[in-house]
Amino acid sequence: MSSNWQSAKKLLIFLAKSLLTLLEAVVFTLLPKPRKSVAGEVVLITGAGSGLGRLLALRFARLGSVLVLWDVNREGNEETSKMAQEAGATRVHAYTCDCSQREEVYRVANQTYKAFLPAMIANDHGHLVCISSSAGLVGVNMLADYCASKFAAFGFAESVFIETFAQKQKGIKTTIVCPFFIKTGMFEGCTTGCPSLLPILDPEYAVRKIVDAILQEQLYLYLPKFLYFIVFLKSFLPVKTGLLIADYLGIFHVMDGFSGQKKKQ
Repeated sequence: MSSNWQSAKKLLIFLAKSLLTLLEAVVFTLLPKPRKSVAGEVVLITGAGSGLGRLLALRFARLGSVLVLWDVNREGNEETSKMAQEAGATRVHAYTCDCSQREEVYRVANQTYKAFLPAMIANDHGHLVCISSSAGLVGVNMLADYCASKFAAFGFAESVFIETFAQKQKGIKTTIVCPFFIKTGMFEGCTTGCPSLLPILDPEYAVRKIVDAILQEQLYLYLPKFLYFIVFLKSFLPVKTGLLIADYLGIFHVMDGFSGQKKKQ
């Protein structure tokens, strides 16, 4: 009898909590979620020397954050550092680091990560942001290697989120960003077969959405919103139907005109 009561109690608590989470989601869908302050917070940005990384650095600088900038391009990174200081960053630390080289990451980590990650864990306070991609949600023709890396990034970030949740570290937040192509030059020549549903994204727009998601502690951010619908359809449609949709949207040919990022002379 006691065992049955415990099972029933567990079920009732589960249903009540589920209802509350659904109500919370509905409320914050209708009303803007309050944005947290990041003034004085340490923000580490990789690839800060140009493109999306630079724009994110400038956005957080205006919010009064302490910036730690990583990039393999020393000149570009130092330029971002100066721009961030002019934009209002309280402090900026720029480090030259090639994140594809393990030794480089360890070298720079000795100067940066070890300075604040232990405190993040000890104080149960921090925010982890992963810039994945729409190519981390669905496979893309001629992008197998890139898709593999972005699927891995998504899975890693989501797993870390689950770990912090299981350990009841409620103060450590996670945001996973999955955008379609952004006009940063990285995918120069790529096209979209359906610009009304899958537009090539403006960098300023993307950064604004990313920072808003971080400030509102949003776990998943897909850009554009049509990607949410695509992921939903992928979960239950027959494979052949999904391939027909991909063909209709021109997904099989987005890389046909790819020329790569142009190098500075």
